[in-house]
Amino acid sequence: MPEAAMIELQLKAARDSFHLNIECTLAAPWTVIFGPSGAGKSTLLRLIAGLDRLNKPDSGRISVHGQYVADTRTGLHIPPGKRSIGLVAQQSALFPHLNVAANVAYGIANRIANRIANMDRDARQQRVSSMLELVGASHLADRSPRALSGGEAQRISLARALAPMPQLLLLDEPMSALDAEARDEVLTRLQTWLLEQKIQTVLVTHDAADALATAAEVAVLREGKLAALGPASIVLADERNRLLVRLNSDGAFTTIV
Repeated sequence: MPEAAMIELQLKAARDSFHLNIECTLAAPWTVIFGPSGAGKSTLLRLIAGLDRLNKPDSGRISVHGQYVADTRTGLHIPPGKRSIGLVAQQSALFPHLNVAANVAYGIANRIANRIANMDRDARQQRVSSMLELVGASHLADRSPRALSGGEAQRISLARALAPMPQLLLLDEPMSALDAEARDEVLTRLQTWLLEQKIQTVLVTHDAADALATAAEVAVLREGKLAALGPASIVLADERNRLLVRLNSDGAFTTIV
């Protein structure tokens, strides 16, 4: 990760009757954006990725790793494909005419601004194999997207976003179709790998357990505004206590950091 590995946000954006008003710096290697549905989590990720554009009457700017990617003062808007940002959403958007391996390889071949643009064919195939192994989907390499379950498709979407080695990875509840045990397993493996590769990551969730399990820095959004920013153990202390009460009442035992 570059020395200036951070996301700087100064945003005032209106989407119909919803208003997003955020000013903060996300500097941790792994940040969780936590909040209820409708808080603005997905809108924020889309603005960072460039899929949603700041247009008048919006105002503000977005800087990723020391480079402005959007600025309403100058009209700057760097297209999504040139931001070296990977985005994985809840709904996987796999190409139905390509098998799983080809879908993951597509992420490499068509990334304009990435660190591995000149990979040869053998290196590309090795990257595809290693990404599928990372998300626990090596056995799906030759399968058609139409033959995948929802959870399997989400694993492949994740592998495709990882394959180009983006500087920043945005995860919008990317494993919602997996059961809790499988989600925890993938998250743990993924977090370790991303930290090793120095890829800054922002994960969106409405589940406090996801944030507490990864010991992340947490940004809490409520009604389009930043309500808190800090370590999960502090920012989500009340959520942690509620989880413990619920688990104890259900007779379940688990470890919550």
